[in-house]
Amino acid sequence: MGVSLLSSPAFPRIFIFSFITLYLIPELALAGITRHYKFDIKLQNVTRLCHTKSIVTVNGQFPGPRIVAREGDHLLIKVVNHVQNNISIHWHGIRQIQTGWADGPAYVTQCPIQTSQSYVYNFTIVGQRGTLFWHAHISWLRATIYGPLIILPKRGVPYPFSKPYEEVPIIFGEWWNVDPESVISQALQTGGGPNVSDAYTINGFPGPLYNCSAKDTFKLKVKPGKTYLLRLINAALNDELFFSIANHILTVVEADAVYVKPFETNTLLITPGQTTNVVLKTKPHYPNATFLMTARPYVTGLGTFDNSTVAGILEYESPLHSAASIRNLPLFKPSLPPLNDTSFATNFTNKLRSLASAQFPANVPQKVDRHFFFTIGLGTRPCQQNQTCQGPNGTMFAASINNVSFVQSTTALLQAHFFGQSNGVYAPDFPITPIFPFNYTNNPPNNTMVSNGTKLVVLPFNTSVELVMQDTSILGAESHPLHLHGFNFFVVGQGFGNFDPNKDPSKFNLVDPIERNTVGVPSGGWVAIRFQADNPGVWFMHCHLEIHTSWGLKMAWVVLDGKLPNQKLLPPPADLPKC
Repeated sequence: MGVSLLSSPAFPRIFIFSFITLYLIPELALAGITRHYKFDIKLQNVTRLCHTKSIVTVNGQFPGPRIVAREGDHLLIKVVNHVQNNISIHWHGIRQIQTGWADGPAYVTQCPIQTSQSYVYNFTIVGQRGTLFWHAHISWLRATIYGPLIILPKRGVPYPFSKPYEEVPIIFGEWWNVDPESVISQALQTGGGPNVSDAYTINGFPGPLYNCSAKDTFKLKVKPGKTYLLRLINAALNDELFFSIANHILTVVEADAVYVKPFETNTLLITPGQTTNVVLKTKPHYPNATFLMTARPYVTGLGTFDNSTVAGILEYESPLHSAASIRNLPLFKPSLPPLNDTSFATNFTNKLRSLASAQFPANVPQKVDRHFFFTIGLGTRPCQQNQTCQGPNGTMFAASINNVSFVQSTTALLQAHFFGQSNGVYAPDFPITPIFPFNYTNNPPNNTMVSNGTKLVVLPFNTSVELVMQDTSILGAESHPLHLHGFNFFVVGQGFGNFDPNKDPSKFNLVDPIERNTVGVPSGGWVAIRFQADNPGVWFMHCHLEIHTSWGLKMAWVVLDGKLPNQKLLPPPADLPKC
């Protein structure tokens, strides 16, 4: 059912305490307050699709608890690990200004939290408001460990759109009847593609289009003539999704916790790692009908995928109808684009523009200090001796950036950087352009093998960066949602085919480009982003399709300290986990 931010049964009591405190001590509302949460990582039996299994959860909840704060608040989130798996939590989209130790990717900014150990994630929300989310950032544990992270504006600061009657988080996920850890383990051992999920979920529920799932359906109960803010989050592991609500128009007002110029749409595209806020205006009168809201994948690659549809129900409240009569109302279904509708995907993403107002400016870097050109795509690596592999031509699947498949260190990269002990842990020589240029979107080269290494790019503090990411046709062109930790970036251009450095930059949007933390590199195309490297630390960048990350489609940036105290990475906390 639809729930407001304050009415969720899973809502932590500490938030209500903090909310009351804001009223009693108004000066705290201006400065931000400290909010405490506790995440107990523990096993919980959950049944979906008539399959019951023990899953790793936060506080026994699936999806996990909602975190709510205001811009400027300080968060202290204690994570206690009660399971046998190592764990780490990433606060996806939080910039972590000077607090890279709280970012969360295992072996990048921290060693994972081991069994019976704990760690307090300690950070302040600086200059951000909107919808983000949190998730596990080690192996495939984020299949069940994820939840909304909602940042309200500072008290007294309104939304740049009409205040909604109610706000509802809607988080998409994937469900496997088996343990997802065994799925990725098998894929990495055999070198083949992983088994696809058995269902998609909305707020943890598969919905009535799956067998044995009619009772496991998310229902959004609304009133006629009201405005609802739907906070959409794609926490699925491996699939971009189309989403629509039958017979209703959605107005997009925010993407990745950044306000956008509002526009209306029947359907939207949301990739793993992205969030989108939409305004839903309900019909002025009771419609004598119910409406499905559905999501299914947008598919560009050649591999197998979960070709199914998750559905929830939009249900109008009426005092004149009993529950039995509501079940007999006509049910309308939305029409989603074809699975491979790249034209729709392109048109939708081209509509996204920053608000670029006086209050919410688009501070896109106008000059560029460093230019980078990264190829993004799949490849292969040799099968181990005396082993039969299931990848192309008996090889193992791999993925790479500039033909470097990232090798995960067993030491946290941020610790190695901070203590000057990077020698033997990583090399600061990540290639800034492809080592072997080729026709990236035409016939692929005969040699599909990738190189391996733990290589990083080192940037002086406050470097302005322009990065062009080019999809390749090696093993087939495919869309890749790339997520950059520690920064928002501006998407200044995108196109199909090979990027032309002589012609394409003249068409860049440097006025109101969309500002994001996750962007889809178009299938058979390229995307150009700009960002200011004004946050010291080590920052992960990776494909948010989990299988591609597992195959090595990832790298990291080192941003050196600046000269001023507020430009330096703070020392690690005393409870930082050890490897």
